[in-house]
Amino acid sequence: MGQTLTEKIAQKFAFGLDEGHTLHSGDYISIKPAYVMTHDNTGAVIPKFRSIGAEKLFNPRQVVITLDHDIQNKDEKNINKYKRIEEFAGLMGADFYPAGRGIGHQIICEEGYAWPGTLVVASDSHSNMYGGLGCLGTPIVRTDAAAIWATGRTWWQIPPVAKVELKGKLGKGVTGKDVIIVLTGFFNKDEVLNHAIEFTGEGINQLSIDQRLTIANMTTEWGALAGLFPIDDVTIKWLRNRAGFIMQRGLEGVPSDIDGNGKHPRLNSARIDKLEKDISFLQADSDAFYSKELTIDLTSIEPHISGPNTVKIISPVSLIQKKKIKINKAYLVSCVNSRVDDLSQAAEVLRDKKIAEGVEFYISAASSEVQSESEKRGDWQVLLATGAIPLPPGCGPCIGMGMGLLEDGEIGISATNRNFKGRMGSPNADAYLASPAIVAASALHGFITSPENFPQKEILGELKINDSVYKKKSTVKIIENFPESIKGEIVFCYQDNLNTDGIYPGKYTYQDDITPVRQTEIVMENYDPDFRNIIRNGDILVGGFNFGIGSSREQAATALKHCGIQLLIAGSFNETYKRNALNNGFLTIECPQLVADLKKEFGNEKLTVRTGINVNVDFIKSIITSSINQYIIDSIGTAAQELIVCGGLEEWIKLNLEK
Repeated sequence: MGQTLTEKIAQKFAFGLDEGHTLHSGDYISIKPAYVMTHDNTGAVIPKFRSIGAEKLFNPRQVVITLDHDIQNKDEKNINKYKRIEEFAGLMGADFYPAGRGIGHQIICEEGYAWPGTLVVASDSHSNMYGGLGCLGTPIVRTDAAAIWATGRTWWQIPPVAKVELKGKLGKGVTGKDVIIVLTGFFNKDEVLNHAIEFTGEGINQLSIDQRLTIANMTTEWGALAGLFPIDDVTIKWLRNRAGFIMQRGLEGVPSDIDGNGKHPRLNSARIDKLEKDISFLQADSDAFYSKELTIDLTSIEPHISGPNTVKIISPVSLIQKKKIKINKAYLVSCVNSRVDDLSQAAEVLRDKKIAEGVEFYISAASSEVQSESEKRGDWQVLLATGAIPLPPGCGPCIGMGMGLLEDGEIGISATNRNFKGRMGSPNADAYLASPAIVAASALHGFITSPENFPQKEILGELKINDSVYKKKSTVKIIENFPESIKGEIVFCYQDNLNTDGIYPGKYTYQDDITPVRQTEIVMENYDPDFRNIIRNGDILVGGFNFGIGSSREQAATALKHCGIQLLIAGSFNETYKRNALNNGFLTIECPQLVADLKKEFGNEKLTVRTGINVNVDFIKSIITSSINQYIIDSIGTAAQELIVCGGLEEWIKLNLEK
């Protein structure tokens, strides 16, 4: 069986593979990404890095540090934090971009780190954006970042891959933002949750790189771990234009121009020429397996609005503008839609006009370079002349920081990527998402509307779910001290979408003196207070689907481990929960059919039930055997086994530093 583009890139950046081992979805691997980006959270990664005994970066050229999240905050504490981060970057020789240079994701693309066909990770959920350039971008957590700083690598489980075919052609005035808003709202039942997405189809050819970056960025909100576009002539043309622009701009302020030859270390003609020659190899194989195939007809898309307060609810602008929903604030900011073309589209709507009385319109370029180019074109000045309020290049209201947050009872419309309740300010406010042109038109008129009239259309899309024809028949190599099998009785918690507050209440999260014993006393307190009386040492806990959503608190994994649960199985996991579990030496396995069988057998009368069913989990054959059935599971590869044997990622790092 062939490989998807996701699998091919993972194969290229995997570390320590046995000769002849072809990677596929489900494989646990050790990865050595081309780059790792951290932003303001660098301040939290540094003590992790130092606590494990690391004294220098494994590869300074692999590390990129950007300051972008809290740049409006000028208090002494934040200034000192930024100073410490900059000093650390200088001491370690990492590439560093100061506050005001721009949003980290935009910089990663502008400066050639997000190179087509490579793997780039970041400790931020919107690293999916790099997929707009054919670069496999995926998020990691802070402990992973420390691991990469110290050893050059961390672990990854290759996710299932979904193919999204874009058919037809977008109509006039319809943007990439409308495409992803429609995808998230039309396919809104977690169809691509924890998948990597690969976009295909004739409709891609007319999408600019900026539009692709927008779509890839918001695959995060769609629930995906990556959103990859193909590497094609559009990609090559953008890279050549970008390299030419940099030649005119000069290399001042570009980190890691280590050759001193006046050539950009990443964006240069020789590298682009090589990519163009290799482009035929950087495509998915014709016989690659996709777990799901989705299609959307671009001709059936009109501009849409997302919300309020969720990306799963969408409305065509042709209908919602008739309601004349009054707005208080409008936003043209963030990493998803604040590039040169976005600012230009808004300026075209607002030229020689003034925003509505009572509306605050905030603008912020994705980077200082974007703002400079927008100023050269005159678009920035047009926006300011309308009464727009400028913010520095970086994050801000999108994440509830700095000026312009939504207050109680207010309504905002934004070109950002996320409109969760309370995300942009008060939880008693309503937030809608839209394209830059619609945001500008709404700011102009004072209610949600479009700059032009669009005929109402019926969205045409389809979903196909494929049964895997790829069954792993080879045995798995078991490393020393990792068990060949685990046996135990199943304790079943049927609840789907069991969140981390249910597993480990938020009120305990920042009480750092809570012992492992105390964690076992409060575990599942908000889900089932009787859980701790039911569970026994050595049990195998089976949960529902999308286990561990919500906060990223690590205690939601460690508390279950401290209970003596030797293995956690679920129909599916929230990806952050899965990372936190394995990073703490707690093994998780997805087995949807086992969960379905248990739901059928035990229903939902009891929150927690001792099933009396004993299972044997065979890690050599990757099979779970019970009295109900036998189930094939993803193999637990060496990368995952090492973390379990070491007791977690931090101990794994220490061991590798000693080596």
